[in-house]
Order: sequence, then C-alpha cells, then structure tokens
Amino acid sequence: MAAARQQSQNNLKQIGLACHAYYDTNGSFPSGCNAQNFSAAVHLLPFIEQANVYNLIDQKKPVDDKANAQARAVYIKTFLNPMDPVMKVSDESGSTNYLFNAGSKADLADDDGISTSTLDSKVKFPDITDGTSNTLSTGETLKGDGGKKAEDVRRQYVLLKKDALKGIKDDAGVQDFKDDKNIAGDRCASWMDGRFLQGTFTGTRPLNDAKPDVSCGGAGGLSGLRSVSDGVSVGFADGSVRFISQAAKPNIWKLLTSRNDGLPLPPDF
Repeated sequence: MAAARQQSQNNLKQIGLACHAYYDTNGSFPSGCNAQNFSAAVHLLPFIEQANVYNLIDQKKPVDDKANAQARAVYIKTFLNPMDPVMKVSDESGSTNYLFNAGSKADLADDDGISTSTLDSKVKFPDITDGTSNTLSTGETLKGDGGKKAEDVRRQYVLLKKDALKGIKDDAGVQDFKDDKNIAGDRCASWMDGRFLQGTFTGTRPLNDAKPDVSCGGAGGLSGLRSVSDGVSVGFADGSVRFISQAAKPNIWKLLTSRNDGLPLPPDF
C-alpha cells in the first residue's frame, strides 16, 4: 500500500510539473475541457514524454470521434493509480485516476478552479488569489467499473440531464441511487475526455461521501474524490503533493478547489 501510494504521488508530481511546463509555454494553465471535450491531460502529453500520442490526436474533431480511436485506446501509466484495483473501465479507451480541479461550484461553465471547463479557459497565476499552495490542481480518485447498477458510490454515479444543474441541491441523486435509476459506471473512462467526472471534478462533496456523485450531462454536478483508503493524495497549483485524511472537515474541499474565495484554510486540515 505504501509503495502504491508513493507511486500515485509521483504521478501527481509529474502531472504538476507538466502543468507548469505547459504554463511556461502557453502562459496559462490548461483548460479542463475545450469545445471538442478534450481534457487538460491531452494538453500535457508533450510534457510527460507522450508527444507521439499527442500527435495522433485530431483536436479539430470531437474526443469520441472515430478519428481519435487509436489515441483514445492508449494506456498511459502516469494517469493510472496502482492503488486502484480496477485498471480499465472499457476496452475502447485508456482510463485515468486523476481529475483536474474545475472549482467549488456545481456548474462548470463559470467555475473558480484551475482547469475550469469554461471553453478554452486560460487561468493564470494572478487569478489564483488564494495562493497556489492553497489551491488544488488535481486529485486522485477511483475509476468506474462499467456497471450500470447502483452498487458502490465510489464506482457508479447518477447521470441526469443538463437541465438538472440549475438549482441543484446537495441531496440530488440520493433517491435515484436508492431506486437504481439513472446509474452510470463510466467514471474516468477516458483520460482524453474533459467532461465532468471524466476529466474534471468539483469540491462539492467531501472525500468518500456516502451520497453519490451526480453529473448533469457532463456540464457539471456534485462530486467528491474517492479512494480505497482513509485519505487521498492531491496536487496543488504550486506543484506540491499532499495526502489529505478523510477526517478533514467537509468544507475543506470547497476551500481547496476555489482559487479566489478569499477564505483562510484551517491550520490543521
């Protein structure tokens, strides 16, 4: 377990360094999701020695277009957490265990994270007024298992229509999960996909929450990071990596995912 956790933290460190290399080249952090639904991970490929995979991708076509099938099927070790016993969600795509922080709000269209899903967002260091050492960039989570029955909130989530995002409440999805309705098991199915619960997350639920995650058509929703242990490793915008215990107060996730809420972090989180 200790060796696997260290490997996951090394992956997060590599991703963090790649984010900074991308920033040095492009003048901003990578967008969480662009017009063709490509993830931040796609833009980091040249900075993690995966330029050959990057060159296979036709970014003028949608992420799920057949033109991108070859690249989509590639498994990239840096995006896989050895602590997760589920290694793939589908046979058609390489999965991921690392989601990019879109912010503390449910709606990704105008969120306040680092890799927001506002189309082609370009968050810069001056925009992170809470400080890069206080704001998450990435977090490890568990993949879905492809199942369509409500068996494990760590693996399945509730998939609603985009309209459900307006005025969404904290208990959204709870009854659906109990009733085994609107269940999806494709969490983190493709590292290429930047949509909600595929490449991005929000700090709207605490770690390992008993309530299910909810995606509103991939445009946002409610999510918490999931783990097989009593905590989770996360990457900060300054490139550092830290393990956060499940005992951390629930509101810590909103504070960590917002780049500009102006609120102090508790000293003991």
